[in-house]
Amino acid sequence: MAQQAITHSINIEGKEIILETGKLATQADGSIVLKCGKTMLLATVVSSPEAKDGVDFLPLTVDYREKFSAAGRYPGGFLKREARPSDDEILVSRLIDRAVRPLFPKDYHAEIQLLISLISVDPEIAPDALACFAASAAIAVSDLPMIEPVSEVRVAKIDGKFEINPNWSDLEGADIDMIIAGTKENIMMVEGELSEQSEQDMIEAIKVAHKAIQTQCDAQVELAKKVSMWGVKRDYSHERDDESFLAKIKDFAYEKCYAVAESGNPSKDARKEAFGAIKEELKASLSEEELEENGDLLSKYFHKVEKEAVRNALLDKGSRLDGRKTTEIRPIWSEVNYLPVPHGSAIFTRGETQSLSTVTLGSKLDEKYIDGAFLQGKSRFLLHYNFPPFSTGEARPMRGTSRREIGHGNLALRALKRVLPEDYPYTIRIMSDILESNGSSSMATVCAGTLAMMDAGIPISKPVSGIAMGLITDGDRFEVLSDILGDEDHLGDMDFKVTGTKDGITACQMDIKIGGLSYEILEKALMQAKEGRMHILGEMLKTIDTPRAELKPHVPQIKQIKIPKDFIGTVIGPGGKMIQEIQKVTETVVVLEEEGDFGVIDISGTGSESIEKAIKWIKDLTTVPEVGDEYDAVVKSVVAFGAFVEFLPGKQGLVHISEIEHRRLEKVEEVLKEGDALKVKIIGKDAKSGKFKLSRKALIPKPEAQTSES
Repeated sequence: MAQQAITHSINIEGKEIILETGKLATQADGSIVLKCGKTMLLATVVSSPEAKDGVDFLPLTVDYREKFSAAGRYPGGFLKREARPSDDEILVSRLIDRAVRPLFPKDYHAEIQLLISLISVDPEIAPDALACFAASAAIAVSDLPMIEPVSEVRVAKIDGKFEINPNWSDLEGADIDMIIAGTKENIMMVEGELSEQSEQDMIEAIKVAHKAIQTQCDAQVELAKKVSMWGVKRDYSHERDDESFLAKIKDFAYEKCYAVAESGNPSKDARKEAFGAIKEELKASLSEEELEENGDLLSKYFHKVEKEAVRNALLDKGSRLDGRKTTEIRPIWSEVNYLPVPHGSAIFTRGETQSLSTVTLGSKLDEKYIDGAFLQGKSRFLLHYNFPPFSTGEARPMRGTSRREIGHGNLALRALKRVLPEDYPYTIRIMSDILESNGSSSMATVCAGTLAMMDAGIPISKPVSGIAMGLITDGDRFEVLSDILGDEDHLGDMDFKVTGTKDGITACQMDIKIGGLSYEILEKALMQAKEGRMHILGEMLKTIDTPRAELKPHVPQIKQIKIPKDFIGTVIGPGGKMIQEIQKVTETVVVLEEEGDFGVIDISGTGSESIEKAIKWIKDLTTVPEVGDEYDAVVKSVVAFGAFVEFLPGKQGLVHISEIEHRRLEKVEEVLKEGDALKVKIIGKDAKSGKFKLSRKALIPKPEAQTSES
């Protein structure tokens, strides 16, 4: 007999979402099947009974994976099985992690594995906006001590109206496309892209999303009650504390840390050294017995005291670690055309954060192919973000691209994609290497990427700048910080990145580390971010204010032409023979794609002469000859009654012996032989066979004697 499932359903803007538990994966601590239309997600959570020794953080692993069978497709590649996660799967995993992680107790350190699998997919229902809902529901029906449920929705602004989890096909023209996560009371995470929308529009979108999130949080509670798991949480004890030892450390170190925090030293290394010296003094002041008994708590408690001192110095006196005011931006300098060979390059430096970005322009052959269970297609805009260890003065192994690098690169890509020119023939790749990092390297990537594109001569509609905002609050007081340092991110309560042009926001990413964020603080942060963005944009435009009028000389040239769909086969030729010959003879790259009723052809090469030669060849192949047209031709064969000549690639006609000259010829060879070049005129076309009748003599002046006789 089949296992009996326990279900709970809700309706979000006409779409029914069903949560089911107790049927699949019952040995997990919690499991959920979420259904919406034909899309189904299986979410499971398992946590170790105890924390490992020495672990003082939350070892949470979140993995979202798409099964190709969910779409009735085979995976690509030789092995024909799902391999390492794609960028899109990693990005969804990060969305879930960022929403869920803050809601576990700070003293819970047992390993948690949260797995979400796409097991069935409806092409119109995007799974990324449902994955966090499924994940949180799996935790809700387990005994894991998450503080409260969290959920996530997509909110889009389409034709001026806000929609929750719209059909995928409707998103193409959306002015806002954001994924919002939150609890019933608070917003926890924001991620998305906007088409130069205002701060007020963004706030309104978040409010609309929160209503749906509240419904989804209630649904998790109701399902947990049905399985008798609401309020039933495991007992744990993962931290050892000694309040008297904490008090001793605070008595010794608090005022000293407070003094460093309010000193306003602009150097990260100097501040690190100053805090390190206090810690060493503290250690030296303790007896061997104290160190033996509580040495394992020393770093933890010192960090706690340091954090409290830094935060209070800011709330008490407005003193930031580097001496800036809360709205002040660090010094900025930038430079373009730094590298001679890349097609565009720029350095953007803000304080101790620096990005060296390059632009490479390529053809359609350089497009990125996207092959997922839900998303398939091509991308002609790529942005890769690299964060080497030397950027923070560290020496550590480099083992492939990290999830953080993929996430930061995606944010910068979203920020810039909406200012790209439409129907641009080039594939664009931006690569950002972070050479120094002390806060908001992703926003430095946005600024450097904008400058590099303008240096490359890409006609972007408007330049884009970005800023990272922070927050320090004790519940009663708060300060919003512009252009945060790495330490302010680490010790603060919010990391809110906003990018945009002078006319509006293009992308955003917000993570909250506290219980939530009021709309008062959110609005203040957005308006303060706008002021900061405008200042940064002004500094950028001092370096270059408009895209270069022309591409650099060493950039491969690309020209695009369209041909009628019926001629695609003619240009390609049998087995690709014709298009291969065009490329070989003209030394160009020819890429042909069918779009609607046309074939769109991109021709790229190192010189305009070779490209024009290929264009002429293709136009000749696709030209429909008419009576009266004149052409340069070549004799292909000679027969007794005339000469067959090729006047266009693949098109031949007969010049009858009587149409070669005005005089009577005994033999064609008197005038023409194979391989000769001549000019011909179309004088007719056989209605049945479609063969062309050509004349040479129609283009030759008549001899004077013949003219007078006539």
